[in-house]
Amino acid sequence: MPGNTDTSWTAARLVPELSCSDFDVSLHFFRDILGFSILYDRPEDQFAYLERGGAQIMLEQESPHWTTGPREPPYGRGVNFQIEIEDTEALARALRSAGYSLFRDIETKWYRMGDRETGNRQFLVQDPDGYLLRFFEDLGTRPARHLTE
Repeated sequence: MPGNTDTSWTAARLVPELSCSDFDVSLHFFRDILGFSILYDRPEDQFAYLERGGAQIMLEQESPHWTTGPREPPYGRGVNFQIEIEDTEALARALRSAGYSLFRDIETKWYRMGDRETGNRQFLVQDPDGYLLRFFEDLGTRPARHLTE
């Protein structure tokens, strides 16, 4: 809600702030399609602090204040933002219904962590400015395959 000043939530220790070429388009994408809620915003500054299931992100209309070099799409080259969700299938359907293509289709991946592997069911999508978002649902852990084969 515009002007929300509810401070009953706790800010994460690391929160990316994405500069947007069109703040309203990005806000619509994150809020109405991806399901993020506005924790607080400053409409006069074209800024919003968003949350979905504990994942937090800030959006702001791009400005020279934060610009360190020339800006050209896709923004955020070299980084992807991993966001845990409950149902990758449902979110992928919502994105496709809204006309967004997935950058990488839903897949199951296992990543080694010491002597264990952690499983993700995941997909990647680019936001309207090209920032790469990796949504995943947790599949739990198992013994690392290369250590047991």
